[in-house]
Amino acid sequence: MSNELQPARRGLLLVISSPSGAGKTSLARRLITDNPNLWLSVSATTRAPRPGERDGGEYQFLGAEAFEAMAMRGAFMESAEVHEHRYGTPRAGVMDALAQGRDVLFDIDWQGAKSIAAAALSDTVRVFILPPTMADLAERLHSRAQDSEAVIARRLARAKGEIEKWSDYDYVIVNDDVERAYLELAAIYRAERLRRNRNRWIGGFVEGLVAEPI
Repeated sequence: MSNELQPARRGLLLVISSPSGAGKTSLARRLITDNPNLWLSVSATTRAPRPGERDGGEYQFLGAEAFEAMAMRGAFMESAEVHEHRYGTPRAGVMDALAQGRDVLFDIDWQGAKSIAAAALSDTVRVFILPPTMADLAERLHSRAQDSEAVIARRLARAKGEIEKWSDYDYVIVNDDVERAYLELAAIYRAERLRRNRNRWIGGFVEGLVAEPI
């Protein structure tokens, strides 16, 4: 392919979900680090920052009134209530990225994934991360020491209901080995980037090939 040919492509929306503690965030952050064309969608939330989190980094932290005002303006691509807090994806930045050929990663729950797919089905790729066992999930939640026992108990109580949404997703990965799970996620992303409908330059490239004298 010549340097003069500038491939035009449409971005994709890579949605990663899992019950809390199954490892989706660690996998997502690594994929972002390894792929400079992949942009992490920063959701707005009404929950308080956890230790080490900063506003505009992991989340945009908003008060309940500010969040509601954005929701009333239709500023969210999706929004949901999870574990007594509200979360939402600002619409404008995501749609701009798609049009510019940039890929957007969403680290969100099944409710948000459903809304993203409804808003942009042909652009959306959904991946669900499963824990190997419920005991492993409980151990991970306790080992990260970020939540109280009461919060952990609520997360575990809801986990099975979240896991039951697995069939709504295009791909499912069992995170029993972090390295293998990451390689599978990276392979999914690479393959989805190569889909014909996302690479609009191919039609013109093929026309040029056919027109070349032999």
